[in-house]
Amino acid sequence: MAEPILIAKNAKTDVFLLPKLANRHGCITGATGTGKTVTLQVLAQAFSRLGTPVFMADVKGDLTGISQTGIESPKLLERLEKNGLPLPQWGGCPTVLWDVFGQKGHPIRATISDMGPLLLSRMLNLNDTQTGILNLVFKVADDEGHLLLDMPDLRAMLQNVNERAAELRPVYGNISSASVGAIQRALLQLETQGADRFFGEPMLDIHDLIRCNAQGQGVVNVLAADRLMQSPKLYAVFLLWLLAEIYESLPEIGDPDQPKFVFFFDEAHLLFDDAPAILLEKIEQIVRLVRSKGVGVYFVTQNPADIPDSVLGQLGNRIQHALRAFTPRDQKAVKTAADTMRPNPDLNIARDITELGVGEALVSCLDAKGSPNVTQRAWILPPASRMGPATEAELQLIRNQSLFTGKYDTPINRESAFEVLSKRAEQKNAEEAAKAQPVDDGIWGAVKDMMIGSTGPRGGRRDGVVQQVAKSMVRNTARQLIRGVLGSLIGKK
Repeated sequence: MAEPILIAKNAKTDVFLLPKLANRHGCITGATGTGKTVTLQVLAQAFSRLGTPVFMADVKGDLTGISQTGIESPKLLERLEKNGLPLPQWGGCPTVLWDVFGQKGHPIRATISDMGPLLLSRMLNLNDTQTGILNLVFKVADDEGHLLLDMPDLRAMLQNVNERAAELRPVYGNISSASVGAIQRALLQLETQGADRFFGEPMLDIHDLIRCNAQGQGVVNVLAADRLMQSPKLYAVFLLWLLAEIYESLPEIGDPDQPKFVFFFDEAHLLFDDAPAILLEKIEQIVRLVRSKGVGVYFVTQNPADIPDSVLGQLGNRIQHALRAFTPRDQKAVKTAADTMRPNPDLNIARDITELGVGEALVSCLDAKGSPNVTQRAWILPPASRMGPATEAELQLIRNQSLFTGKYDTPINRESAFEVLSKRAEQKNAEEAAKAQPVDDGIWGAVKDMMIGSTGPRGGRRDGVVQQVAKSMVRNTARQLIRGVLGSLIGKK
């Protein structure tokens, strides 16, 4: 059985996280600048050393330091001595860098079909009618055997369905051209944000995230999310898709001695902001069920109120950093946060939340029976890896040494809906053009056209040799006749 993870300490108590209960999920909350990122790094490194792979989004660009060995500094040593914290066992973690846009790490891709109409409609911010049209497009593609892999496939399928609206209406229902146009405009907007690079092949193999190195340490997968954060809907839907893929790919294992995989949702409020009820139900369902796959999910956000109650109730391990209560709304948020923690008779949790220092937190993790421990006010241990980003040279070395170099870096464009429908349209145009042309009788037809003439595509008549000779003879006879008449007239004069 894995040893408990020491995550925080005060003068009286050591605060542990039990690996056997780490798949009961958790949350790390607190205002900006209070130490949430360092806490995330401490937990991620602890899981890695246990042999549990980790996935986390690097929103601010400072989590890549987890790949490098930490350094003793006079300031750090002074802080450790002042708060009674042990010196870390310095060392970095095996790290793989990922980036949806393929700039700072291996690109992560998903196919349009795998994303599905529900998550895609959330990403495109579609209304109910437009979502229904998108579902219809996916249904037609499935029924007709068209692969939807990338953005051109989806656009081609939308255009095809719109052109065949009358044909498809008896089977699939009404198809509004206005709704199709709205979806196409939303896709265009999404493409301008770079989302078109996310859709395609080769698609990410989830098992590539769940790996250990030769020393048995879990690999830490760091997603560069600084640019991705500029498209918050894409960020939220991407993380939900990734979690759903993990759930569908892993077998049921119950409650293992330590989690098989740990997933961190940074800036978790983006996942829930303006999310429709059906999407919230999906999130709640995945969070509730993925625990039996041995996966732990940890939400990192500013306030527990950012997380819906139905999801918050699934989060057993709580780490609450400081919150500021400058307005009545802030005071209400502090009270809400305090109510989510198990009371401690020696603490005034609502007051202490506003008084916590940087790196200090209120911690309540699950005990061996699965019940929340009494909340403790304690100092979070420093990570053994570097606090702050790795240098560009260090990052390049990580990319060069990655096992996945060459596997995901080059996109693949196989025949799918766009190619099939394009060929079909070209064939149809060629057939229509052929119908407009006269029937070709071979060489005899050409001779006939040359001798007796032909009719052009617009009804114009071209003379053949026979007509030209006849007209020439008529003109000569006419000229002779005119000359004779004129001669007789002149002679008479």
